[in-house]
Amino acid sequence: MLPLARTPDGQHWQTGPWFLRSEHCYLVPGDSPIGYRLPLDSQPWAREGDYPYIHPADPQQTFPPLPAHAEIRRQILGRVLGVDGAGGGGSLAAGSGGDDRAALRQPDPARRPLLNESAGWITRTSLCAEPREGRMYIFMPPLATLDSYLELVSAIEATAEALQHPVILEGYEPPRDPRVERFSVTPDPGVIEVNIHPSATWEELVDRTTHLYEAARQCRLSTEKFMVDGRHTGTGGGNHFVLGGATAADSPFLRRPDLLRSLISYWHNHPSLSYLFSGLFIGPTSQAPRVDEARNDTLYELETAFSQFPAPGTTTPPWLIDRLLRNLLVDVTGNTHRAEFCIDKLYSPDGPTGRLGLLELRAFEMPPHAQMSLAQQLLLRGLLARFWQQPYQPPKLARWGTELHDRFMLPHFVQQDFSDVIEDMREHGYALAPEWFDAHMEFRFPKYGDYAVRGMEVELRHALEPWHVMGEEGAIGGTVRYVDSSVERVQVKVSGMAPDRYQLTCNGVPVPLQSTGQVGEFVAGVRFRAWQPPSCLHPTIGVQAPLVFDLLDTWSERSLGGFQHHVMHPGGRNYDSNPINAYEAEGRRLSRFFRMGHTPGRISVQARPVNIEHPFVLDLRRC
Repeated sequence: MLPLARTPDGQHWQTGPWFLRSEHCYLVPGDSPIGYRLPLDSQPWAREGDYPYIHPADPQQTFPPLPAHAEIRRQILGRVLGVDGAGGGGSLAAGSGGDDRAALRQPDPARRPLLNESAGWITRTSLCAEPREGRMYIFMPPLATLDSYLELVSAIEATAEALQHPVILEGYEPPRDPRVERFSVTPDPGVIEVNIHPSATWEELVDRTTHLYEAARQCRLSTEKFMVDGRHTGTGGGNHFVLGGATAADSPFLRRPDLLRSLISYWHNHPSLSYLFSGLFIGPTSQAPRVDEARNDTLYELETAFSQFPAPGTTTPPWLIDRLLRNLLVDVTGNTHRAEFCIDKLYSPDGPTGRLGLLELRAFEMPPHAQMSLAQQLLLRGLLARFWQQPYQPPKLARWGTELHDRFMLPHFVQQDFSDVIEDMREHGYALAPEWFDAHMEFRFPKYGDYAVRGMEVELRHALEPWHVMGEEGAIGGTVRYVDSSVERVQVKVSGMAPDRYQLTCNGVPVPLQSTGQVGEFVAGVRFRAWQPPSCLHPTIGVQAPLVFDLLDTWSERSLGGFQHHVMHPGGRNYDSNPINAYEAEGRRLSRFFRMGHTPGRISVQARPVNIEHPFVLDLRRC
């Protein structure tokens, strides 16, 4: 362990002793790297104003070009290995080889502090070397500037080369700086999160996206998973898109705030953009709730905020957009990060790391194929280009009300709304094709099965269902909040049916079919309890599966036929694990649908009043 830090003037390096409570330096117990287990709390006290905090650089400032690698190596070799011809700054403030006058101006880092004296001069960060599993790990200390970080890396590189001993760097990452590109790989529960570096052109975006998918495949990692019942879903990890400029000053959202307003307004008026590409967990308590899913009065306040936006072409202070939208782009708890449009890194007052001019779109889940991800990104780039040329500023935001979670949970209306988006883009000169997104529709709303009789066809598809987060419950070590995923929804679509004679029922209850505008075509949704966990809404309502659909002839009061949809294996088979591949998953899906099992005998069904709040959905929990 070598105490090491940059001097306050940023021109030299300093080291010095650590005055600990005991004679030896004892690490905090654990299996983390040595740099995370140093007894930092045992160092001498320093008052708040004297403590050597490390402040990130302001991203709005102008940075000079980085020195060439060869120049840094030449200086480092001169200081570390004594090569002739080296010069420049960067010497240790305490020790040989430095500027004596600069060393005299700095406090003596080796002086022991007096009783009750604020020891702000102590070198409190450290460069650590630790052999682990046959490899030498070098723990990098936190540094304020990228120049200092690269200089230290060059010194480590020169030393490792001179000793002919390879090392692995760990510890603190380089300071955020617009002069260097970065990407990160982070382990998350159940997934590995990869943040790729930004792309300036479409070619770079295609290359990096396809490379990421291929590298994951070669590492035996998957971008998809199969649930126990065979449903094909995403990994659960996000495919969030971060948009901005090469620097914070170049950000299009700070230069043209109306661009952000156009995106938010267009997304709100087209709910298919919120639900087609998202994950299973949607709704007010999800990871990316819509603006109108948080509070009932948010739309009114959002329109008021839009009225305060500066006119295009006028000078806009960068902090204005954050002040106008920070308290509106939130979830129900006020969390600014869990929002469909996250502006945490646009121009946040919290610190320099939040003033990067970046907008994060969180309502995207990892699709199973690279081309599906690129199709999403192509649509997004097209929308940005269009709104840059012609802002989208409707006179009023749509008030969807209960229609949002009634109509747009069904795949038919999601596809209808998304077709309007594609047609709208084509009218503005962006030749997107609707068939490019057929894979997204089929992946998001898989088909369970169909049934045909007397020229009529009934199709059953998966539909969306918002999950509710339960209230707090006591648990070991604290409190927990469960998510109720026990309610599912399916869409049933009937084609070629005469509504005056025929009627569709589910478990003996009439389905409120609504016309799609096509002759003889009707659609509706069915909500039901699929399983009964110990913590859920309405725990006294039991499981309502299987679903038995009957196509009823009201003149003869008999069922012409139908089908059954099971949530789990109809034979009661208990699966020990998820499907290992797509073939097993498909087999499990097929085993849950039967073109048989309709209700025999004479059937007399009484008409039910249509639910005014949810006219498109039959909720079996209330039947």
